[in-house]
Amino acid sequence: MKEEELKEATLLAAKVRRDVLAMLQHRGYGHIGGSLSLVELMADLYTKQLKHDPANPKWEERDRIVLSKGHAGPVMYSVLAERGFFPKEWLMTLNDGGTNLPSHTDRLKTPGVDATTGSLGQGTSEAAGIAQALALKGSDAYTYLIVGDGELNEGQCWEAFQFIAAKKLSNCIVFIDSNKKQLDGTTDEVLYGFDYVEKMKAFGFETQKVNGQDIAAIDAAIEAAKQNKSSANAIVLDTVKGAGVKYFETAVSNHSMKWNNDEINQTTDEAIAALDAEIEGSEA
Repeated sequence: MKEEELKEATLLAAKVRRDVLAMLQHRGYGHIGGSLSLVELMADLYTKQLKHDPANPKWEERDRIVLSKGHAGPVMYSVLAERGFFPKEWLMTLNDGGTNLPSHTDRLKTPGVDATTGSLGQGTSEAAGIAQALALKGSDAYTYLIVGDGELNEGQCWEAFQFIAAKKLSNCIVFIDSNKKQLDGTTDEVLYGFDYVEKMKAFGFETQKVNGQDIAAIDAAIEAAKQNKSSANAIVLDTVKGAGVKYFETAVSNHSMKWNNDEINQTTDEAIAALDAEIEGSEA
């Protein structure tokens, strides 16, 4: 990854993290933990890896993203706004009546969203179908499937993975956001998650594991996956739920939170101010 590309992606990550904090604070509640853990992945995809055109969201040659963990909609909305798919003012309409930015991603409402998701597990099947269709058409477009580790409790995920592997859909890269926590506790407490690298390998995936908060490491893993044309590809992202803000990283229940006290609001204000300063310094 070139230095200029890393700088661009790092700047985008700061903007997206700030936007996620601002929109959820404005809304007063929302899925903070699993949105922040995906910031670096989204920053790399939308600066370097993803073929996309904000002026033509339905561009036939685009790569597709399926955010199967659709409750992380805030991070998707933030990166789409920053890339110019729609006005940034929309971010403050999250979950409003009649909004184009519902709690979970909806392809019929939001420019740049390729799949309606949120019922956990179903996005994996959508991505399998999209990737198979693109392969049959002879397209060189990629399908990027993003799933949560808690989501992998759903059997549908493994049925879809079996299909992707059996069809050797190397054009589908599966990202597992391994942030170790889900709605009701840690993934180990709720249902022992096994070793995702070994499990994906057993299913027939060429599998890597990287620091999911390291943009350069993520980018290198994607580049390596794109070189493999003989099998399906998976990248396990070793992430921190609530990444980038210590308060949210260490909160016990950080899957979804409410901005209903002085501590959380002050912390958010301070984090936004720090990110604004970082952004200003990078753009100077």
